[in-house]
Amino acid sequence: MVPSPLLVWQLADSAFPTGGFAHAGGLEAAAQLGEVRGPAGLARFAEETLWNAGTFALPFASAAHREVAAFPFLDGRCDAYTPWHVANRASRAQGQAFLRAAEAAFGGPAAELAQLVRRERLPGHLAPATGAVLGALGVPIAMAQRLVLHLALRGVLSAGVRLGLAGPLEAQGIQARLGTQAEEVVAACGRLGVEDAAQATPLLDLFQGHQDRLYSRLFQS
Repeated sequence: MVPSPLLVWQLADSAFPTGGFAHAGGLEAAAQLGEVRGPAGLARFAEETLWNAGTFALPFASAAHREVAAFPFLDGRCDAYTPWHVANRASRAQGQAFLRAAEAAFGGPAAELAQLVRRERLPGHLAPATGAVLGALGVPIAMAQRLVLHLALRGVLSAGVRLGLAGPLEAQGIQARLGTQAEEVVAACGRLGVEDAAQATPLLDLFQGHQDRLYSRLFQS
């Protein structure tokens, strides 16, 4: 049975406590290094983040959605594909927080996944955890894929506002304009398997890896 759209809106709501707002996906480092300036720079960074989510996060989320029972294997593979410690740490923190929130909100299969991660001491990476929870809850895969991209885009734009790169209204305009781009990402990346997973923009990984070297910072990654 297809769940109510209200369930998906709850997962997309910023009030759903996944800890994502403590992370900027490398944006803070990029801004401090002078690589991102103002709304135009934020828009370019957000577009690159969207494509990177499509080529890396979406294959893992889609695979876990299609076969929830394969989550432990996919989680381990995602861990191996994320060797940079900052990105790995951020993915684990957000994925485990997502699982805890889903466990508290929905119980049932979502709770079983959260308990599995704790019992087996799995990494609990964000992409496979999100896909597995959405699959277990019966969210259609097309909607699940768009939610993954929405969360990635919303997170970096929210960070951009707090870093002073754009105002809240400008950020909303960027998000609306990139909605068309998100559909292109789904069309291009929605059928990718985990064997195809790759960083579309390696600079994002380098920026995020630089986060721990910043003298002062607002974000964890």
